[in-house]
Amino acid sequence: MEVELTSTLQGRKEQLWKAFLEQAGLEPDEQVESTALIWEDDAIIACGSRTGNLLKCIAVDALHQGEGLTGTLLTQLRQDAFNAGHNHLFLYTKPKNKIMFSSLFFYPIAQTKDVLLMENKRNGLQDFLATLSPVPCDGTVGAAVMNCNPFTKGHRYLIETAAKECDRLYIFVLSEDKSYFSTEDRMNMVKLGVADLPNVTVLPTGPYLISSATFPTYFLKDRENAEQIHCLLDIEIFCNYYAPKFGITRRYVGTEPLSPMTNQYNNALREFLPKKGISFHEINRLEQADTPVSASGVRAALEAKEFDKLKALVTHTTYTYLETIGFLK
Repeated sequence: MEVELTSTLQGRKEQLWKAFLEQAGLEPDEQVESTALIWEDDAIIACGSRTGNLLKCIAVDALHQGEGLTGTLLTQLRQDAFNAGHNHLFLYTKPKNKIMFSSLFFYPIAQTKDVLLMENKRNGLQDFLATLSPVPCDGTVGAAVMNCNPFTKGHRYLIETAAKECDRLYIFVLSEDKSYFSTEDRMNMVKLGVADLPNVTVLPTGPYLISSATFPTYFLKDRENAEQIHCLLDIEIFCNYYAPKFGITRRYVGTEPLSPMTNQYNNALREFLPKKGISFHEINRLEQADTPVSASGVRAALEAKEFDKLKALVTHTTYTYLETIGFLK
């Protein structure tokens, strides 16, 4: 038996890896940074991959299960992740594998009937939420989850509208640093853009809401339903952890005419939030000249250096901030 860690899957090795995963009932995910392979003679008997801090595509040949190969894979992938600077790891698996991965020091965060999300920190989500402080409020508490890449007049309109309906409104800004603008810049733009709204509080999502660590399509055969499954898991996390922590009883979104995935997510929120005691509120997207104001439109104007168009789409605070950090040159 030979253990190999590779960052390059090519040629025959890649073909064997894909065939092995397909035989195990998993969908090969080519977006991987590194892969651990366990060989016996010239055949793969176990494999696992990593992308960022997410472990995935983990499979063991049926004839070799019970031999501790999953533990061997995780040892390799953990070390590889730590070497790449990732200490907080996530993995997706099927709920039936909960006991096995728990014995390997991964802890459940949330699950649906189709998927289980785990992490290598015991009570990691609870510990993260403990770093955030709710604002005492005896009235109506609402929330919205946004990327704000960057903060636009559309975001401002949604927040201002929702804030008029709530005694306290929380804006959770996506923490994952994979957007056009950094997490720090997006947080700063949102805070500056709502500074005059006294009942609005801006907080980070952490790695637990709408992040790349929460998209399990790689092991789902039914890819048409994969987005729905992801939505349901995200809703479970929001309803079971974030809403109780902050006393949230309302969730706000903007209408989504541009992104099918976001529109599907909104539809899932509309259907399932009321079952959890949280009302769903959809606010019509702000438009200019019959065109929805969007962050993607802002980025396009920025790339084209169409600064007059940009100024019409973003708040004064965002425009000033972009000047300050050198984006308007």
